[in-house]
Amino acid sequence: MSYIKRKILLAEDDFDFAMILKHYLDIHNFEVFWAKDGEEALDIFQKEDFKICIFDVMMPKIDGFTLAEKIIKINPEVPFVFLTARKLKDDKIKGLKLGADDYIVKPFEADELVLRLNNILKRSEQKTNVFSSEEIHIGDYTFNPQRLELKMNGSIQRLTEKEGALISFLHKNKNQLLKREEILKAVWGSDDFFSGRSMDVFISRLRKYFNEDSRIAIESIRNIGLEFKLKL
Repeated sequence: MSYIKRKILLAEDDFDFAMILKHYLDIHNFEVFWAKDGEEALDIFQKEDFKICIFDVMMPKIDGFTLAEKIIKINPEVPFVFLTARKLKDDKIKGLKLGADDYIVKPFEADELVLRLNNILKRSEQKTNVFSSEEIHIGDYTFNPQRLELKMNGSIQRLTEKEGALISFLHKNKNQLLKREEILKAVWGSDDFFSGRSMDVFISRLRKYFNEDSRIAIESIRNIGLEFKLKL
């Protein structure tokens, strides 16, 4: 049985490491496009349709964080992960705030990386399939799950797939106390530490998106979860 390989962009300046990783991903059903620096990666990204990206953080010309920011502006729906030898907590937080789906510190097991990539792609495809084509009215806002847009008074906030999935889940369970684990498993597919920190970042974003309507609130209940409150 033949499978269509999934295109993946690998930005890594260490040639030997990149070739080993490229070979391993090739035999696990990925078509790898390798870039030796951030500038080359940005150029390749604009020419191909990728399913997922892997960025080293420390690269010449354009570093991984800056590369991610530029790629999000081009296509915010493509998931990406960071690979790095840096273990600083601030770096991990920065990666999360940018919207990374994972942050993997070198050295790591190649099998684990492939598993994480497959899980990210599986969740991404599931979210795309379950998005409704009908617009949802949330207070003064209009949320379009299919187009990933949040509208209010003529202004449009473009959303990532994860932001759209989180809004959909919270609105579906509005005015109910939700445990953190419920939200994490429904939207992230995992309730591990990394996913939990990522959720905190995304919740902060949603609070900013909905701050123009006082009837909408996302309230956190310490050590339990949160509640998406919507007053009629």
